Amino acid sequence: MGIWHKSAWVAYLAVLLGVTGHASSEFVAVLSGVAGPELSVWRFLLGGIGLTILALVFPSSRNLLEPFKTDGFRLVWLSIVGISLGYLLFHWSLDFASVPQVATMVTTIPIFVGLINLWLNKQPFSGAKIASGISAMLGVALLITDGYLAKLTGAGQSFIGVLMAVGCAAVVAVYTVMVRPIIAKHGALRITAITLTLGALGLWLVVGLFWNIWVNPATLFSRPPAQSASLLTIALWNTTITQFLWIGGLAAVPDITRGSYLFFLKPVIAAFLAVLFLSQVLTPWQILAIVVICASVFVEAAWTTLWRTAAG
Repeated sequence: MGIWHKSAWVAYLAVLLGVTGHASSEFVAVLSGVAGPELSVWRFLLGGIGLTILALVFPSSRNLLEPFKTDGFRLVWLSIVGISLGYLLFHWSLDFASVPQVATMVTTIPIFVGLINLWLNKQPFSGAKIASGISAMLGVALLITDGYLAKLTGAGQSFIGVLMAVGCAAVVAVYTVMVRPIIAKHGALRITAITLTLGALGLWLVVGLFWNIWVNPATLFSRPPAQSASLLTIALWNTTITQFLWIGGLAAVPDITRGSYLFFLKPVIAAFLAVLFLSQVLTPWQILAIVVICASVFVEAAWTTLWRTAAG
C-alpha cells in the first residue's frame, strides 16, 4: 500500500494535486496543434512509457505481470473503456466543440462517479452531494463562460463535441470506480502503469486503423520544437504524474464520491494559474463563480459536521 492509504488527508491531497495537473490539459492539447485522435495516442503512449519506467524503479511495483493472474480480464476491459475510449472521446471532442464547452462537460465526472458508486457499491448518494454537485456545476459553467452561459450551447458539430465530452466523463467515471479494488490489491503505481499502457496500445491501434495515422514515438523530436514540448508536457505532466496522483488518490480516499468532487476545483485552479502566469484579471462573474464552486465543495465535505452542529 502507498503512503496515501495510511492517511485520508494524504489521499485527498494526492487527488487535489492530480486535479491541478488536469487543470491545464485542455489548453496544452489545443496549443499542441495536433488533431484529437492523434493527440490521444501521443499522450498515452508517452505517458504510459513514463509510468512504466517509474513502476520499474520501485521493487513493490516492478512485477507488472502479476496482476494479470487474478485480474487480467478486468484490467484489459477497464483499459479499453476508461483510457482508450474515454480519452479518445476527450481529445476528439476538442475538434468539434470549444474549450469552455468541453471543460464544463468533463467536470460532470464527479456526478457520474456518485451515480455509478451508488449503483455498483450501494454507497449512498446523499441529498447534500446532489445539491452541492449541481451548485458546483453551475459555478463551473459561470466561471468558464464568464457569465455568458450561451457559450455552452451549440448545434451541429459543436453539439457532437459536447456529447463526446459527456461520454468521456461517463466512461472515465466507470473506470475510476471499478479500478479502485484492483488498486487496493496490487498498488496504484503498478495498476496505473498497466492500464495507461494497455489503453495507449488500444488507442494506437484504433487511430491507426480508422484514421490511418500510425504514431511513431521515434518521430517526436522531428516535429517543430513547440509542438514536441507540448506533447511532452501533456504526456509526462498531464498524464504520467497527474493520472498517478488522481487515480491512486481516489483509490485510497474513504469516500470516492467526495474525493471526486475535488475535480470541480479544476477550472478554479486553471483560473488562478492564468492570473499568476498570464497576468489575466478575474471578472466579477468569475470571482462569484469561484466562491460558489469552493463553497459547494466545502459544504459537501463538511456537511456531516455542519449538520451535527446545527442540530446540537
